[in-house]
Amino acid sequence: MFEIYKDNASEFRFRLKATNGENILASEGYTTKASCKNGIESVKKNAQNDENYELLESSNSKWYFNLKASNGQVIGKSQMYASQGNAKAGINSVKNNSQSEIKDLTE
Repeated sequence: MFEIYKDNASEFRFRLKATNGENILASEGYTTKASCKNGIESVKKNAQNDENYELLESSNSKWYFNLKASNGQVIGKSQMYASQGNAKAGINSVKNNSQSEIKDLTE
């Protein structure tokens, strides 16, 4: 499920949650709700393409990934994972949950 919410800076953000409630993808801040919703639509459009994922290792040896649009812009970032295999499982979870409904927590 996608959730739209406002952060402490009053920017709109979305997060994609797996069926177990874990956050699997988080967006940047958007100044308008419409832009945030466009970001969700971009996830739905780009999540199935393996080439849109960038798998990275952090300086503390944790793994994470970015989901990018076809223009190379980062749409969302994952949480940190203990292993590369767990991060790859996170990518599969984004693919499996990318067509979920949207819940607007700002209303």
